[in-house]
Amino acid sequence: MLFKKCLAVCLLVFPVFLFASPQVQLATRFSESTHAEDYLVSEKYDGIRAIWTGEALMTRQGNPIHAPDWFTDKLPTVWLDGELWSKRNDFEFVMSTVRKNIPVDSEWRNIHYMIFDAPDAEKTMTFAERSQRYTQLILDLNLPHIIPIKQFTVSSNQELHQVLDDYVKKGAEGLILHRKLARFESGRTDNLLKLKPHMDAEAKVIKILNGSGKYNGMMGSILVEMPSGIRFKIGSGFSDEERRTPPKLGEYVTYKYHGFTERGIPRFASFLRIRDIQY
Repeated sequence: MLFKKCLAVCLLVFPVFLFASPQVQLATRFSESTHAEDYLVSEKYDGIRAIWTGEALMTRQGNPIHAPDWFTDKLPTVWLDGELWSKRNDFEFVMSTVRKNIPVDSEWRNIHYMIFDAPDAEKTMTFAERSQRYTQLILDLNLPHIIPIKQFTVSSNQELHQVLDDYVKKGAEGLILHRKLARFESGRTDNLLKLKPHMDAEAKVIKILNGSGKYNGMMGSILVEMPSGIRFKIGSGFSDEERRTPPKLGEYVTYKYHGFTERGIPRFASFLRIRDIQY
């Protein structure tokens, strides 16, 4: 408790990154050449990735997450990986809650820490073994806000897509696949795959373009730039409120799309959300 209070004071006085970026696994996209039966499958929770080091809660970039003491006090002194999440289609609330330097207790009461990995220090356990490990660890805690993510198997890619359709109809973002026999490996790897009903990516806002007609006086579209340097406009997917208060220049947005044109521009790009790259 004393450590956490001292840490919180230090972070308020010296708002710098005190932690190095943690070692985390990053997902690649699922392809049909994948054998789904080699993986454990779970829902993809649209929240904020959070690492519990055994002492502190941080983002995958190493930035501190200022959770209330009660949220982390009883967590075990082991490495945990998961998502801070409230409910389906509630990402903006989670982002607003988690990014505050001074946590609002009433907001955090709606947040769950959804655990999906607990690597052993020697990195010798397979994911199948690690899934059993984190499930037992979390069940032993018996805390309502700390939840082990359920892993299940499918027998074929066809069954996997059927499961995806079922989950998406219920409001889920997609599915995550962990290779059963894979040991922990930091960085982007095909041991960890994501499967969604559409593709998505992030781009930097370069310019705000005014609307016309019923959107006169509001944002009509935004000009964004991909990491490759290609620029294109996004004009759909925004609510009226988002058009009145559009993303700021330099912010990153997440958009969905359906393949690319011959010029390499995302096809049918549509706005999903503002994405804080620190999280």
